[in-house]
Amino acid sequence: MKTYMECSRDELLSLKASLEEQFCTEEAKGHSFNMARGKPGASQLAISMPMMDVINGDSDMNTLLGNDTRNYGDWDGIGECRRMMAAVLDVKKDNVIICGNSSLNIMYDTVVRSMVKGVNGSTPWCRLDKVKFLCPVPGYDRHFKITELFDIEMINIPLGEDGPDMDMVEQYVNHDEAVKGIWCVPKYSNPTGITYSDETVRRFANLKPKAEDFRIFWDNAYCIHHLYDDKQDEILNILEECEKAGNPDMVYVFGSTSKVSFPGSGVSAIATSLANMDYIKKFMTTQIIGHDKINQLRHVRFLRDMDSLKAHMGKHAALLRPKFEAVLNTLESELGGLGIGTWTNPRGGYFISFESMPGCAKAIVEKCGQLGMVLTEAGATYPYGKDPQDSNIRIAPSFPTPEEMKEAAKLFTLCVKLASVEKLLADMDA
Repeated sequence: MKTYMECSRDELLSLKASLEEQFCTEEAKGHSFNMARGKPGASQLAISMPMMDVINGDSDMNTLLGNDTRNYGDWDGIGECRRMMAAVLDVKKDNVIICGNSSLNIMYDTVVRSMVKGVNGSTPWCRLDKVKFLCPVPGYDRHFKITELFDIEMINIPLGEDGPDMDMVEQYVNHDEAVKGIWCVPKYSNPTGITYSDETVRRFANLKPKAEDFRIFWDNAYCIHHLYDDKQDEILNILEECEKAGNPDMVYVFGSTSKVSFPGSGVSAIATSLANMDYIKKFMTTQIIGHDKINQLRHVRFLRDMDSLKAHMGKHAALLRPKFEAVLNTLESELGGLGIGTWTNPRGGYFISFESMPGCAKAIVEKCGQLGMVLTEAGATYPYGKDPQDSNIRIAPSFPTPEEMKEAAKLFTLCVKLASVEKLLADMDA
């Protein structure tokens, strides 16, 4: 099989004509597929519906300590929910604060607090001439939007199979006082699906920041989101490693049940050192009276314990796995050996990362849009929406059905082929 790069101009022109004919045929069908974000599908939401029945008008609304969840109190989360999220994040209960339904909201608040009040008594970031954040790429667009909103300079750090380029991370963190943080999705990373190696986690823990207020924003969103029973990534406990390294305050860990129960009605948590928690509490006790404790109680009574939670996540995996495999099998059968794209094969999480030929991602996404396929905007996985190679595309297989994903994946590969041929012909003309 020839790669597209090995084809002559005449062969490419013939291929282009055939692909354009297929494209017009598909465009006339009026497809409608949404793969823009990692939204759970309707079948996934259905498996959490029994949670709506664990509490009703006759239920005992008290916590295990006897506190009434209908009333004030337990502003940092009911004890059993803190214990549950501690188990999910693999931390101690005393290091956990439960918040609302969105961990992104906690991250936003954490950046705002650092901007206006500083970090544990340090100079507020808004009073500094320059504030910088390291951004492993490709990465999570909503992380980047937070730092962009506050005019924080973002620096691209290449993300490999073992995690971020730690030589670059160490160089920036250990020598530049303006570097105040780094965004991390350490397990089944968004969008590549990679998991940080033990060496990477230890190097993070052993950083020697030039800035005393440097913090690692450790968004462990997919820590229990495995796709397979027999192939599951593991990751070291960053809080424990930071304590061992003498850097107990250097990390904030975030997580939620957004893709465990209901994305719009889950519970979220921040886990960090006791010193960091004391500082955070000074502001949170002014900011809120308390988050939705009835929802916390509902989650605890539905999910019960880690064995029950793992069984619940196994149901999610059984629904997600065919969708991922539909995409991966189609990518391999349609694009394998053509030299016009590579992709990740994740063991968990919610995304597949696709790398096209340089200069093709925007064209591919645009063509997919013409065929009725909604994808995350090309460039979104990089700060400021600027992918230097214009090559990364995030595929989110969770929302359509497996049958729809198989069809959508074929349309995607058609767009990849057509955009690649057009790029090669344009390069020849140039």
